[in-house]
Amino acid sequence: MTIKLQGDVEQGEIIGLEDLEKPLILGEKIVVINDDNETDQDQESTGSIGMVLLCTFVAVCGSFEFGSCVGYSAPTQSAIREDLNLSIAEYSMFGSILTIGAMLGAITSGRIADFIGRKGAMRMSACFCIAGWLAVFFSRGPFSLDVGRILTGYGIGVFSYVVPIFIAEIAPKNLRGGLTTLNQLMIVTGSSTAFLIGSVITWRGLALTGLVPCIFLLVGLCFVPESPRWLAKVGLQKEFRVALQKLRGKDADVTREAAEIQVYLENLQALPKAKLLNLFESKYIRSVIIGVALMVFQQFGGINGIGFYASETFASAGLSSAKIGTIAYACIQIPITMLGAILMDKSGRRPLMMISSTGTFLGSFLAGTSFFLKGQGLLLEWVPILAIAGVLIYVSAFSIGMGAVPWVIMSEIFPINIKGIAGSLVVLVNWSGAWAVSFTFNFLMDWSSSGTFLVYSGFSVLTVLYVAKFVPETKGKTLEEIQKSINS
Repeated sequence: MTIKLQGDVEQGEIIGLEDLEKPLILGEKIVVINDDNETDQDQESTGSIGMVLLCTFVAVCGSFEFGSCVGYSAPTQSAIREDLNLSIAEYSMFGSILTIGAMLGAITSGRIADFIGRKGAMRMSACFCIAGWLAVFFSRGPFSLDVGRILTGYGIGVFSYVVPIFIAEIAPKNLRGGLTTLNQLMIVTGSSTAFLIGSVITWRGLALTGLVPCIFLLVGLCFVPESPRWLAKVGLQKEFRVALQKLRGKDADVTREAAEIQVYLENLQALPKAKLLNLFESKYIRSVIIGVALMVFQQFGGINGIGFYASETFASAGLSSAKIGTIAYACIQIPITMLGAILMDKSGRRPLMMISSTGTFLGSFLAGTSFFLKGQGLLLEWVPILAIAGVLIYVSAFSIGMGAVPWVIMSEIFPINIKGIAGSLVVLVNWSGAWAVSFTFNFLMDWSSSGTFLVYSGFSVLTVLYVAKFVPETKGKTLEEIQKSINS
């Protein structure tokens, strides 16, 4: 799954990514000097981080839930189809309709989070997910399955926006980067956990496990403060200071940070509101094309088809136990994702995407070759080995780069005044691609298993060529330098 969806989802007219930037944009530019010349970071690091860590732990329960929903369909496909007598079309709709719900959640998430607060949005999302999982658990046919799936999709669509927003808004600057990476890591962990547990329990039992992170989240939210930045934005000044003090520790001096937040909000409100047509102006169009193209390449490389239906893919290749492949798939995601996070700022964005896409090409090509050999009746003993090797190489390569880097690039190439609307467009493209790939995967596999993976490998080749030709390196560059590089 595109695991970085979380960071840039948007809404409204289309509005929203500006919220994600609130704790990030002007914090480095506003300098408030007091008598002891203490820096902001020194001041923040002296406060207690216990409440910040608790807030983060509670919030990433939503990220874990996101991963649980994404990983549910892979280990359960054969059991659900057998128990409920579903056709390929009905199960493909069940698997892919999650992305339709997530798209709706993404579009409305910003307005919801602004209207009822970050905590309120997370509570609402958890309730949608609980209702969805219960509908899946009690299902006796495709209709209730689809209703449950779309409800959980809507919940994770809102989670994908509000969780990283909340973490970024409550974390001090010196901890923000490390804490926000937990969001990505917990999504992958939730997906891998669903793969593993789904290999040993029934599909109805796996649906009930999806309730656990929601319950932890709902209970935990009773013990953590609301985002101070949201409280300041809606004019709750007393509550704003109380929440900020609680996050930084009772003895911390929060005067400077409170002033920075207030100045930032005033500057943000002074910015002109961008319209959709503004994206087609010559100074923005190249950034928009790059953002959209990276999401198209990310999705049409096949990640959601391969990930959503991994177990059945292994079974189709003749693996004696599809569970073995599914467990290996689950175990490899977490360490590779952690490695990718480490390499992102060391190797740069462009090299990591090109290496990642080369790996997804190799993985897809090997998987396609295995199905070709099976169809021709050649080297049949090698078919399962090539299939599982191909899929594992694919998911490893995707996790190390193409899963996260396009979202990082997107957050860096758009100027602040169009970031909300441009990010919304890019996220809409991403979710649309996710639906298209996850819905068509089973049909394509019926058409030609080898052809399906060769199509995905073709998109991987195009990704390498496009990144090499058109995508600028953004590592270590200012926004102005990035814009100059794009428009030159």
